[in-house]
Amino acid sequence: MAADRAAIVTGASSGIGLAIAKVLGEEGFALTVASRRPEKLEAAVAELRDLGHDVESLAVNVADEADIKKVVDTHRERYGRLDVLVNNAGVGIGAPVAEIQTKHIDMQLAINLRSIVLFYRECTPMLREAAGEHKNAIVVNTSSISGKRGEAWLSVYSATKHAVVGWTEAMNKELSADGIKSTALCPAFVDTPMTDFVKEHVPAGEMIRPEDIAESVRFLLRVSPACIVPEIMFIRPGDAL
Repeated sequence: MAADRAAIVTGASSGIGLAIAKVLGEEGFALTVASRRPEKLEAAVAELRDLGHDVESLAVNVADEADIKKVVDTHRERYGRLDVLVNNAGVGIGAPVAEIQTKHIDMQLAINLRSIVLFYRECTPMLREAAGEHKNAIVVNTSSISGKRGEAWLSVYSATKHAVVGWTEAMNKELSADGIKSTALCPAFVDTPMTDFVKEHVPAGEMIRPEDIAESVRFLLRVSPACIVPEIMFIRPGDAL
């Protein structure tokens, strides 16, 4: 079924990804949403459909190249176009440097960085086609405030998120002349399941809301083709950069 505008969102079963999917649905985008856990994804899809949004869903592991291709191929077959790509899937595994496990290095590199590279590769033809129409194809990459300042214990996570910022910069240099614009989102602690580990120190009520991050995507949709926003940082009151 062809759509006027269509988007892919990874890591969309909760938190930032689901909030962004809701905003894109409100803005009239047909959605392909992907996440790893089928039961969580089904609940998110039901919520999106209850809101009246057109949704395709796939339970996949973005560390798997074949799964990434499956998401893109399914989206292309269903909607025939791609105007917005949201690379939101991510994982953080903390450890002191002397105790870092190789499998946890590989997992974070694969999900936080490698998957983004592969999604760009697979999606660029559709994004280029959309940009040829309206010069405003958008790719949103979820980094972190840890992508702007390294964090002890979260060292591998910080390294991957710094890489996301660098990759985003490189893609703007490579693709923006074609109308494909990339933005790295760099939030501090957001009230999502991913930050449960720190909520005894930073109460959930004092964290940034997923909706705060999602509203930035609505802003990016409204920015003219003449303007690129390479990154957006979100910090909490009293935090120092």
